[in-house]
Parts: sequence; structure tokens; C-alpha cells
Amino acid sequence: MIEHGYTVSGMSCGHCAQSVTEEITALPGVTEVDVDVPAGRVVVRADFALAEDAVRGAVEEAGFTYVGTASLVP
Repeated sequence: MIEHGYTVSGMSCGHCAQSVTEEITALPGVTEVDVDVPAGRVVVRADFALAEDAVRGAVEEAGFTYVGTASLVP
């Protein structure tokens, strides 16, 4: 399993986190998504490396701004 960290802006509530989680979970290979709304941080666990463009598309489909990759260390 591989962990990926991303920064997402525009999230402000649990519903925002749920929207991002649903879109990213739909990507092939994704097994778990953890969203920290106040930090704008999303940690994704997947069976294999994810294409950054795919994650960006999922975040934008959820209605938020993909900022980029993030460190997995809080």
C-alpha cells in the first residue's frame, strides 16, 4: 500500500470532506481517504501510485481547488 498526501483548498465542513472523499475513493486502487478540513490536507492510501492529474480531477469534480502534493508528516 502506498500513502499519498495532497493539499486542497476551499473545504470548510464535514460535507466538503465527504465530497472529496467520495470523488477520490472512486479512483482505481484507492483503499482509504482521510481528510483534515482545517489543515486542507488529504491523505490517500492506494494499492499503487496514483497519477497526480487523476487526483486533481477528482478534487476539482468535488468542487474544490487542488493545490498540490503535501508531506505525509503533519
